Amino acid sequence: MIGLPIATMSLTVYYDILSQPCRAILLFCKMNGITYTGKEIQLMKDEHKSAEYTFINPAQLVPAIKDGDFCLGESVAILRYLVAKYKTSDHWYPADIQARARVDAYLAWQHTGLRAPCLDVMMEEVYSEILLGKPCDPEELKRKIGELKTSFKKFEVIFLKDQKFVCSEEISVADIMALCEIIQLLDCPSCKDILKDFPMIAAWKERVELILNPYHQELVDQMHAVDLTVPYTASA
Repeated sequence: MIGLPIATMSLTVYYDILSQPCRAILLFCKMNGITYTGKEIQLMKDEHKSAEYTFINPAQLVPAIKDGDFCLGESVAILRYLVAKYKTSDHWYPADIQARARVDAYLAWQHTGLRAPCLDVMMEEVYSEILLGKPCDPEELKRKIGELKTSFKKFEVIFLKDQKFVCSEEISVADIMALCEIIQLLDCPSCKDILKDFPMIAAWKERVELILNPYHQELVDQMHAVDLTVPYTASA
């Protein structure tokens, strides 16, 4: 499922390795042999607010791409653009309208359904003191973990069901997006063993990682190498 290199010298991907959506874009490019120039935008250094980057993405968020003179933000839009331009294998974003609709349903749900509760836990436990100068509130963390578990249950019932991957029996962009969110969450002390309560998600995670490695692990290693003692701004 790893694509051969696709010749292009014009594509630039702007990313912060701490950003889950950024890693999803980078991973998709690597899996499909899409040649790109990576340009790191360090949110902790406010590089996303520079005049140069604001020209690329006026929303001042990552990820973003520049393809020739064409600039685009928003991770889901970027994935759809890359699928269309580089004509990637059908399983990533199916041509069949019903199969594609299932992937689109996850992509529409994931921002508030999975990403938001994952971020809520990380912000409370990891970034509360860094960003706000206050320690983690144990009761608030407990509440947010409860909401996260509710979201995990929905993820299982609505999207995984009895399938091997999100939405179908084949891996898609939905799996890449979901994995990048969950992997980062597992770095939180309170959530490092959370998948013991969700064996369906744990088994899915192993299947997806098996396909996406070694690229996935390379990006995770880069993420873990970042110093987390300075503020971090969330991404799109």
